[in-house]
Amino acid sequence: MTEAPAAAAAVAPVSPGYRRYALCVLLVIYILNFLDRQIVSILAEPIKHDLHLADWQLGLMTGLAFALFYTVLGIPIARVAETGNRPRIIAAAAGAWSLFTIACGFAQNFVQLVLCRIGVGIGEAGCTPPAHSLITDYTPREKRASALAFYSLGIPLGGLFGMGLGGVIADAHGWRTAFLVAGAPGILMALIAATTLVEPRSRLAADLAARRAARPPFGEAMAEIRSKRTFWLIAFAAAIKAFIGYGAAAFLAPFFFRNHAAELTLIAGDFGLGLTGFLGITLGIVLGLTGAVGTFMGGYLADKYGARDLRAYVSIPAISTLMGIPFYIAGLLSESAVFALVMFAFPPLLNTLWYGPGYAAVQGLVRPQNRATASAVLLFLINLIGLGLGPLGVGAVSDLISGPLGLGMAEGVRWSLMIFILFGALASALFWMARKTIREEMTS
Repeated sequence: MTEAPAAAAAVAPVSPGYRRYALCVLLVIYILNFLDRQIVSILAEPIKHDLHLADWQLGLMTGLAFALFYTVLGIPIARVAETGNRPRIIAAAAGAWSLFTIACGFAQNFVQLVLCRIGVGIGEAGCTPPAHSLITDYTPREKRASALAFYSLGIPLGGLFGMGLGGVIADAHGWRTAFLVAGAPGILMALIAATTLVEPRSRLAADLAARRAARPPFGEAMAEIRSKRTFWLIAFAAAIKAFIGYGAAAFLAPFFFRNHAAELTLIAGDFGLGLTGFLGITLGIVLGLTGAVGTFMGGYLADKYGARDLRAYVSIPAISTLMGIPFYIAGLLSESAVFALVMFAFPPLLNTLWYGPGYAAVQGLVRPQNRATASAVLLFLINLIGLGLGPLGVGAVSDLISGPLGLGMAEGVRWSLMIFILFGALASALFWMARKTIREEMTS
């Protein structure tokens, strides 16, 4: 397939200095995206007791309620982003999800909280597909994996700040205040994005008309995506990883609350902190910093080795995903909270290596005018399967093991997490299978 001349000619390059600035702005926005998405994980146990919720309700609130609208709206917003002003779309999305995050702090019951989380999902649907497309236009191909990995640092860093900030504020002022503080910065960043990010595509009416004419109909765009076997292998591998990752993120804090509360309370006291604040900071550092290192390294390795062999874009995720499983198991089975935290530092380092190479591969598998759509379809699967079903699944299995099987809440969450983590072997196999076709199917 060849690039449409009209669409390509309408994209102007940006200076390296401006590109660095824009990537930093987009990174901060994505950090807030994940902070607002993930802060509910550290607040889950206080919310559970305050609103008298079951684990399946926690899973629904942290996952499916958010994911349904996030995934459904992602594709139509991406279609608008193929020809529209992407910075303004990102700005509007950031403002919307931030306001709904603030609204979570005023929820009085489960239904109201779920509706607010749905609102957060609606807002966040407008962030990543246009951001991926914008970054790809800002960045030359040989640096694309690193640039997308830099943007993806928002995932572990957002989790870090969400856990740490949420835990400390919840200890001091309650979980409602934590939502209020988390939502406020996004409104400022929405204004910065709207006023300082540049749309590199021409604003001339004639060029806009040419882009719209060159944009393939949705059916044609999906036909291109459907034809790429590599895309679907990467997409389902990533969705399974998200299924594990979001499920674990939603219930790691409850796991420690239920299995290691006494030990962690003593340690927290030595630092002058409450249990929730200490656990939030600790999990944020353990999961966030190691995840940030893994995300950065994944982009660097993909650019370095992908220049020699495109199969590196999927080999790196395949190997690293498999390597993370034993560390999770060791942490879950440990009777020591400290040892468990040390073991849980390794999986984020390994499991985030896929972001840069995976997203870069997807952007390169389709023509430029279909990039936002391809990103949205990828995120549709990742979030519907991973975010939508991961926390809900872990919560439901935890309830089953805790109640009907009679093992109690502590063992219920432990063995539920154990079962889901083993799916990582399937994700690794799918990434490895993509090695067979990625070189032949790469387009741009």
